[in-house]
Amino acid sequence: MRILIVDDDATCRVLLQELLKPFGDIQIARNGKDALISFSLGKAKKEPLDLICLDIMMPGIDGQAVLKEIRKAEDKAGILHGHGVKIIMTSALDDTSNVKRAFYELCDGYLVKPIQRKRLLGLLHELGLIGEIEPSPEAP
Repeated sequence: MRILIVDDDATCRVLLQELLKPFGDIQIARNGKDALISFSLGKAKKEPLDLICLDIMMPGIDGQAVLKEIRKAEDKAGILHGHGVKIIMTSALDDTSNVKRAFYELCDGYLVKPIQRKRLLGLLHELGLIGEIEPSPEAP
C-alpha cells in the first residue's frame, strides 16, 4: 500500500508512521501544498496513493481544502468516489462542523487525535485496505 501522511506536527507524523509502517510504503508531507504535489506525482507516475492520513489544521492550505482539491481532481479524471484514494482526516478538531464538512467533501474516515492504534486499524479494515488485525496488548 502507498501511504501519505500529511501533518505539520512532527510528533503526529512519527506516531502515524510507526502505526502504518507494517502496511506499506510511507511518504510524508508537512503541509497541504506538498500533499497535493505528492498526490499529483503519484498519478503522473501511474503509482497512485492508496491512503492519505490528512490533518485539518495546517498553515497555508488546510486539510479540508486539500481533500476538496483531491476529490475534484479524481472527479475530473472520471474516478468515482470509493474508487480513488482513501482519505482519513486526522484532527484534534472534534466539533460537528468540521466532521460534517469533511464527510461532505467525501473523506472516507475521521479520527480524532491522539490517534489510537485500535481505531486506526479498525478503520483501515473497514475501508478494505488491510485484513483483520490481532489485538496488540502493548498499544491502545
